[in-house]
Amino acid sequence: MKYLLGIDFGGGASKATLIDTFGNIIAESTTEYPTLYPEAGACEQSPADWIKALCNNTVSIIKNAGIEASDILCVAIDSATHTSLLCDKDFKPLGNAMHWTDTRSRTEADALREKMGEEIFKKTYHKPDTIWTLPQLIYLKNKNPELWQSVRYIFFEKDYIRYFLTNAYCTDYIEAEGSMLFNYNTMQWDDELLELAGLNKDMLPPIVKPTDIVGKVTDSAAAATGLKAGTPVICGTTDTVMEVFASGAVKSGNITVKLATAGRICVITDKPYPDRHIINYSHITNGLWYPGTATKSCAASYRWYRDTFGGDYKELDDAAAKLPIGADGLRFHPYLNGELTPYADPTLCGSFIGIRATHTKAHFTRSVLEGVAMSLLDSKLYLDSLNIPYDSVATAIGGGTKGKLWRQITADVLGITLKTTVSSDSSLGSAMLAGVAMGIFKDNEDAVQKCVKHKDITYPNFENTKKYAEIFKEYKKLHDALAPVYNAR
Repeated sequence: MKYLLGIDFGGGASKATLIDTFGNIIAESTTEYPTLYPEAGACEQSPADWIKALCNNTVSIIKNAGIEASDILCVAIDSATHTSLLCDKDFKPLGNAMHWTDTRSRTEADALREKMGEEIFKKTYHKPDTIWTLPQLIYLKNKNPELWQSVRYIFFEKDYIRYFLTNAYCTDYIEAEGSMLFNYNTMQWDDELLELAGLNKDMLPPIVKPTDIVGKVTDSAAAATGLKAGTPVICGTTDTVMEVFASGAVKSGNITVKLATAGRICVITDKPYPDRHIINYSHITNGLWYPGTATKSCAASYRWYRDTFGGDYKELDDAAAKLPIGADGLRFHPYLNGELTPYADPTLCGSFIGIRATHTKAHFTRSVLEGVAMSLLDSKLYLDSLNIPYDSVATAIGGGTKGKLWRQITADVLGITLKTTVSSDSSLGSAMLAGVAMGIFKDNEDAVQKCVKHKDITYPNFENTKKYAEIFKEYKKLHDALAPVYNAR
């Protein structure tokens, strides 16, 4: 038997999934790592933590599956897009990576919008904001000009990890689309955009296809990971499109609702929908796109809550499930790192509103789950305003879908049926993509037919949907009241 290995690097953990050539999941392994917050607005990760997680997962998955490393046909890695890492001439990191949720580049993003916002939008389909690599790089250059003098190469997260495996310096076009340094019209790095950050093309990786085999596991990487030297490694791509792929969304009109570190609602379309509040990326299937909304802190909110106030997810869910919808008047806004759709406002802050002495920890738990669902409803309503057609049943993806309570709350708030699959993890999508690259699956649809297995379906309770619609009006009023306070800070 031969196998395919996909490894995802998300906002707080790496997960590896091993499948056989028939599409069956053979083994999985997960390793958490921290996101660092050294100062207000900062969100950083250590590249050393990525490599430790990589090695732990590969060693564990080979051992747990009881296979020979030589039976792995191909490896693919994915990660969150536009998380950048500065390296010197020897490809050594010059510090931590700047996560895409970092908001310290607010001044730089504002300046770009004022100076040439429309020109940038025409080239990148996005307006300058703190989530994109371009303003983040300008911020880093302005903050530490001496360090900047040592910058020779710029990596994106998955590309640095893959470089550790193969010594291959490259990226894929979907990753490049998230940098705000790439021109959608030419499908190349853009000289004018690079000049804004004082970059040249030699500092950025060559652009290839996600399925291109770009290298093989080196002897040194094999010793650290347990993989066999010489194992082919493809370029891979970003985590969201791999989740979309792993969910089976490969046809126009398919829709996904993501409960992961960030929350997203994506629709598969045959064209992009350039808009200030919509994120547009190419799909891995030629001619398709997956425009979508985004809320910054989805499962990240729940993890923050768990880590800060204690408990495990099951205990928290069980207690929250006993409460009525609306958490007896307690409201939560999940703006821990600002918010994207529909506000594009990095100054927004998270909040618990309406606290009374009668509220228990269970009330706070339920308000977090409902607050994130409200942010997704905010996103869905904006998506609907653009008249993008989509199916009546959505596939729920991401780690948050494991919670039955959160799935039900989300279905009720959105008023949409949610189906889940046995796995919709990005790492499964990467394993599937490796199979396409190696010719194990003849194309993306063949990979979906063989690998995607449906699990549960959650129907909305429309009586609850009506109640949540009234709560949502209050949610919006509270946002409108608090936004000027946060904007003035």
